[in-house]
Amino acid sequence: MTTDLFDDISTQANYLRAQVATAAQGLRDFTRRLELILSQDHKNMTIRDGNFAQDFSQFCTQLRKQTDDILQYWQQTRETLRTIKPKDQRPSSLQAKSFALRAKTLSRATDDFTTAYDCFNSFYKNYTLSKLPVWVLTSCCDDLNNLTGKILFLAREVSKKSEGGTTLYGAR
Repeated sequence: MTTDLFDDISTQANYLRAQVATAAQGLRDFTRRLELILSQDHKNMTIRDGNFAQDFSQFCTQLRKQTDDILQYWQQTRETLRTIKPKDQRPSSLQAKSFALRAKTLSRATDDFTTAYDCFNSFYKNYTLSKLPVWVLTSCCDDLNNLTGKILFLAREVSKKSEGGTTLYGAR
């Protein structure tokens, strides 16, 4: 495994973590907006946030595109790592640990996104004013959770191949 490859996957893991964290924050903002809309509707007040459905649809479309792009990158990267023979260049222990750390922080960001998704859904079940593409959000959440699991597994496998022999979860 080359240093360039490890630099690239570490950079991409950080990039994905940042995107997931941004999406989680965006979803929390939509949850606050939805909560306010539901409160206004419950009190028979005029809904002041007339762009909510349009903004949410745009958010979901953008998230789906980002998720698809990232899924494609990681699928290609996993294939590349599978074709490298164990006798070929091994990752250094430092590279493996660094990637494992990035995978863990990605996992935390994905858990945060899933929590934000669950919170949004708890309010959405009472929303009847317009149809929202929540199925796109659900699909993205599932894809990100699955991808994060695969990246954690990949980090564990890379750690096993490293010179130090440590895994993501400690010594072998």
